[in-house]
Amino acid sequence: MSEQPLALSAILDEVLMQSYAAGQAAAFEQLYGRHQLRMWRYFYRNTGDGALADDLAQDLWFAVIDNAARYEVRSKFTTWLFTMAHHRLVDHWRRQRHGISLSADTEESMRLADSLFAASGFEPDHQLDRQLMAQALLAALAQLPAEQRECFLLQVEADMTVAEIALATGVAEETAKSRLRYARAKLRAALEELA
Repeated sequence: MSEQPLALSAILDEVLMQSYAAGQAAAFEQLYGRHQLRMWRYFYRNTGDGALADDLAQDLWFAVIDNAARYEVRSKFTTWLFTMAHHRLVDHWRRQRHGISLSADTEESMRLADSLFAASGFEPDHQLDRQLMAQALLAALAQLPAEQRECFLLQVEADMTVAEIALATGVAEETAKSRLRYARAKLRAALEELA
């Protein structure tokens, strides 16, 4: 009696990545399916530009392919993936040297605001209040220094711990914790102004 192979959906990301590095294309497809949307959202929420998020996400997945042979399990796969995503953002901002613009006037940005608001932990009672507060949250997010915004989004989007955020961004754990604390305080203050 032969042993049944474990379903790809039940396999850890790290094992899938190692399987992909060994030549199993289906393992990459599974990883991509699991993480492509959250990576795109991470880029979109950092840039406010859907086309740019597409480009950065595509570049990230090509980097995953290019680095597969060198992949080693030193942390969670998502920490490795978001670290590479962070580096792509840093490279992009270095090339662009301009600020982020997140407009709450479009339907797309309102959907973004609603999903970002829902993930932030703030819960207003009425739909109108929710829309106003979501717009305020997006505006406040756009006003955060890039380092604080990124820490907040890594925690919200990637469910990363402070230690993982520090590793992904290349800073000390206390620095990551401080950036996250300042980001949350500024976002909370911006929302309290509406109350």
